[in-house]
Amino acid sequence: MVYEVTNSEKVAALFDKWEDTIILSCLQGIMGKIYADDLHNPTAAMAILGDFIFFAGNPSIELVSYKPNWCIQDFMIMIPQNDDWKNTITQFYGNKAKIVSRYAIKKEADIFNREKLENVISSLPGEYEIRMIDKQLYQMCKSQTWSADLVSQFQTYEDYRRLGLGTVILKNHAIVSGASSYSRYKDGIEIEIDTKEEYRRKGLAYTCGAKLILECLKRNLYPSWDAQNKSSVALAEKLGYHYSHTYTAIEIWGY
Repeated sequence: MVYEVTNSEKVAALFDKWEDTIILSCLQGIMGKIYADDLHNPTAAMAILGDFIFFAGNPSIELVSYKPNWCIQDFMIMIPQNDDWKNTITQFYGNKAKIVSRYAIKKEADIFNREKLENVISSLPGEYEIRMIDKQLYQMCKSQTWSADLVSQFQTYEDYRRLGLGTVILKNHAIVSGASSYSRYKDGIEIEIDTKEEYRRKGLAYTCGAKLILECLKRNLYPSWDAQNKSSVALAEKLGYHYSHTYTAIEIWGY
């Protein structure tokens, strides 16, 4: 059996020393959900938020194969705590599973050069406008496939206004790049950055990232970063972050 966990204290130890903020969002009851094999003495658990599932404890085929009724997407990124979990996932999903590498970025306080980031923002060319995401821009982000993930984990603007934070760059009143909170935990956000394809390699993501980091610092929030690819690592390092380590993820197509 698989049970939805409402008392995260029961499963917190299973995720011990795992620093990913999506897990924190779930454990803190702010966003996402946690499921386990037992409510009183769990030995396996999974934290699910958006496109991500983290598996911890003893490998469980019941958890790996479980898809909550509310989860309607057909793509998921599964993060195994160890090789046993990885093998359980790949054996169950077969050719639907693709093993990939992701890149963890260190979570360090007081590493950002605020003056440098301010200069990045002030150097934005005049044909562009940078703005914080308000209700209108939230709706604009949701209306386009490429920008939807900037706000997609917040079902309404009120949810986003309460928990989210983000900025976009506009050209001719249209969004062309953005940096926003993919998720929120007590002390910070997990950053999502996207740029419309024809506007990439123009430094817009760099500018959006700089603006969002500064806005987080003003609010005493930590701007956490996790990189999907090496280009994302390079952008993070340009903004002041430091690479931590590479880890295994499993993309599930046809979840």
